[in-house]
Amino acid sequence: MADHYGILGVDRDTSFDEIKKVYRKLAREYHPDVNPDPHASEKFKEITTAYEVLSDPEKRQRYDLGGDPFGGGGFGGANFGFGDIMDAFFGGGGQSRGPRPRMREGQDALLRVDIDLSEACFGTDRDITVDTAVICTKCTGSGCENGSQPKTCEICKGRGEVQQVTRSIIGQVMTSRPCNNCQGYGSVISDPCAECAGDGRVRSRKTIPVKIPGGVETGNRIHISGAGEVGPGGGPAGDIYVEINEIPHDTLIRDGQTLHASISISMVAAALGTTVKIDTLDGERDVVIKPGFQSGETVVMKDLGVTRLRSGGRGDLIVHIEVHTPTKLKRDEEELLKKLGELRGEKPGAAVIHSRNDKHASGLFARFRDAFGR
Repeated sequence: MADHYGILGVDRDTSFDEIKKVYRKLAREYHPDVNPDPHASEKFKEITTAYEVLSDPEKRQRYDLGGDPFGGGGFGGANFGFGDIMDAFFGGGGQSRGPRPRMREGQDALLRVDIDLSEACFGTDRDITVDTAVICTKCTGSGCENGSQPKTCEICKGRGEVQQVTRSIIGQVMTSRPCNNCQGYGSVISDPCAECAGDGRVRSRKTIPVKIPGGVETGNRIHISGAGEVGPGGGPAGDIYVEINEIPHDTLIRDGQTLHASISISMVAAALGTTVKIDTLDGERDVVIKPGFQSGETVVMKDLGVTRLRSGGRGDLIVHIEVHTPTKLKRDEEELLKKLGELRGEKPGAAVIHSRNDKHASGLFARFRDAFGR
């Protein structure tokens, strides 16, 4: 009879955990797929046979008493757990998977909500209606009818998995798979709840209040803990994430906490100055345009922008103003403009060519200079 202790290099009083540790080390060393030595395959069969005997309490006891560890009805080859080989190469925990729990955590959900610019700026409260899974009130999540309890599975004896032996080039390989009778739970609900069919939860529509803070923008998500669907078996509920989608405003353009508006005025209003009313998030406000206003300049209206999400306060509203030059003039309008030009000493065709270093240059050249720092 083979010396299984000697093959593994352990003493007779070595614990199961230590035997398993030694086996993993030897399996990695002698497995035919990683060891090209022609004698490695035979050595691997020896150590797996020794491990099967010494890792099974009954077989080990028969072997220690001098009997046949396989009781005369062995497979004539090496029988070993496939999971142990995987543990040997990938460092598994070495513990049986066991039955999976009926109670599991529910899934998270992602919902999207549309808000307008005003709601994004000042914040708002919304009620969101969702169809989701809630705990079954009849069985309170147990899945059992009339207060009954799940019964231990007769096939897997509560382990949640069954073993199957297959023949391979290295001997008999024992693999485990979930028990079909209990779906891996280790127990069977023989009298399932009529309301939830044993799942412990039912579908229902519920309304969730959502507080949207001021300053949010498209893509921001609000986390609502425990508001998602209840898990199978009455498990804890998942979370809900509410993603913001901001609807573009008709006249205001948002850039972070800054708002932009664009208006046009006549050249007379730009020359003489005027006051224009515009709609803001705070209602109608006056935009004061000083005399001699140039096309393309802006007016900054402090604290009329969007709320800062975390630090508080608000950004600004920047009003971009274009001066409109008329394209068609009546004869008397032309005469008035010519008269104005004569009074100002302006000559037809006269222009001022701005130099690179002209600090008083305005218009397009100045904007390029300021933008590129040149």
